[in-house]
Amino acid sequence: MPEVNTTKKKVKTEKEMSFWEHLEELRGNIVRSVLAIIILAVVAFLNRNIIFDLIILAPKESDFITNRLLTQLGQLLGISGLSMKEMSIEIINIKMSGQFMTHMMISLVAGFIVAFPYVMFEIWRFVSPALKNNEKKHSGGAVLVSSLLFIAGVLFSYFLIVPLTLHFLGTYQVSDFVTNQISLSSYISTVVSVTFAVGIAFELPILVYFLTKIGLLTPSFMKRNRKYMVVILLVISAIITPPDVFSQVLVVIPLIGLYELSIGISNRIYKKRELDFDID
Repeated sequence: MPEVNTTKKKVKTEKEMSFWEHLEELRGNIVRSVLAIIILAVVAFLNRNIIFDLIILAPKESDFITNRLLTQLGQLLGISGLSMKEMSIEIINIKMSGQFMTHMMISLVAGFIVAFPYVMFEIWRFVSPALKNNEKKHSGGAVLVSSLLFIAGVLFSYFLIVPLTLHFLGTYQVSDFVTNQISLSSYISTVVSVTFAVGIAFELPILVYFLTKIGLLTPSFMKRNRKYMVVILLVISAIITPPDVFSQVLVVIPLIGLYELSIGISNRIYKKRELDFDID
């Protein structure tokens, strides 16, 4: 009997050591990801003029590429609502530490966006030992696709949704006696929240991939509830865009396209799972 107890204690100790080893590995992944974000944030912090003048503050000006193209399109189609000639927005700072704290925050945001592919790679490095060889092969592609989707969502939002949001909210007036003077914190929070929201929304195919992989989602369920999902996507687009129909339509169209793509991904993964079960 003492020998049996000793064996059980050894097995228990091995399990505990294995758990702590995994925890240590996770800590390493997190530390490397945070270091990558911080290093890139420092680079962004040292390039203040590029980050703010050429990127963050650029969409508020009428000569921003999107604003110029929309103005030209409005003139061509005879739609005055697309004109961005009066796009210039005055931004003020009302806090003593406002500009410095904004500089710090935007540097961290820029660091995270640029480091996003590496962060996804670190997540994959942590979960890959638990995957089979064929699953590792496909999951590596998922890391690349998720990074590309996030960056595509950020760029789509920055070049289209953000200028439209700034134009609508920045030039809207309840009366000619009220002048818009936008605070720096309000401007930054609007740009960052809209950009991130669309970037995360573009990750829908990756979410569907993993939910189908673990058996929580099927392509038939997605097809059967397509009309309800369209309504949900419309609500999401209404939340992350200004309250005008044009911006909501511009966001919901790619989201619907991503949902249809997700159905195809789910269908492929589901068939593969069924084939694997049949072989087993």
